Amino acid sequence: MPTYHPITCTTALHELKRKTPYGWDLNIFKGCSHGCSYCYAMGTHGFSGLTDFTTNISVKTNIVDVLEKQLASPNWKREIINIGGVTDSYQPAEAQYRLMPEILKLLIKYKTPAIISTKSDLVLRDYDLIDQLSRITYINVAATVTTLDEAVRKKIEPGAASSSARFAMLKQFKKTNASIGHHLMPIIPTLTDDSETLSALFAAGQDAGIDYVLPGALYLRGATKPAFFDFIKTNYPEKYDTLWKLYKKGGAPKEYKDELYGRLNPLRQSFGLSNSYSKPIKEKLKVYPPSEEQVSFLTP
Repeated sequence: MPTYHPITCTTALHELKRKTPYGWDLNIFKGCSHGCSYCYAMGTHGFSGLTDFTTNISVKTNIVDVLEKQLASPNWKREIINIGGVTDSYQPAEAQYRLMPEILKLLIKYKTPAIISTKSDLVLRDYDLIDQLSRITYINVAATVTTLDEAVRKKIEPGAASSSARFAMLKQFKKTNASIGHHLMPIIPTLTDDSETLSALFAAGQDAGIDYVLPGALYLRGATKPAFFDFIKTNYPEKYDTLWKLYKKGGAPKEYKDELYGRLNPLRQSFGLSNSYSKPIKEKLKVYPPSEEQVSFLTP
């Protein structure tokens, strides 16, 4: 069981150097109890690896008040906020602390667009608020789903909701004016990269009515790499040597990615799915005119 540590923050929104297409991150928590074996964030904020990252969760208990000060500032241009870019804002701690409803109320009050990506269906608790926000500005709800094989999913993402529950959640949000997306990442070589797995995911996305699917191959850096290979050695020892050879560096070699996307893109297209992350943003912002800063992010 994770231990929760209340902390305070001085800044709620953190400006990103690379604005593609959002320019700000908001993270309620440090650490995440979903326990994903491949999480790129497990080495942040002094965490030593997966066990530490999943069992010691810091909660920014004053984040709502700090956020309102930033959104109320005359300098705030209503730019797109990415909620949970480092840690999932709907991880189990949110059921106890209930910070997201107050954050969504502020986004509604200040007509601020946002992107929510989660591996939890707890976000359905806030359906009415997200529906309301979707009718005054751009809001995207995305689920990260890597496989529909629950035996695999329970090993690589033990604390997350089932994959079918995530797609069911997206299907519910299709009834709002939000755009909905499937973040198919990371795709793990030899484990979740076969065409059967990809086809099942695309079919589920098609059924949910997603606006886009955003795929991405596994990338390993920092504390994530040794933690991931410890996981593989324990759970899939027969794949260890192959994966170790592929990941001599942070990313898989070009030859692997060329082969992967050579299969993946035609397969995705056969299901009629777009891979354009920015297209639904542009379409929604035609209805809700963006600030000058948003226009500069979205214009090639």
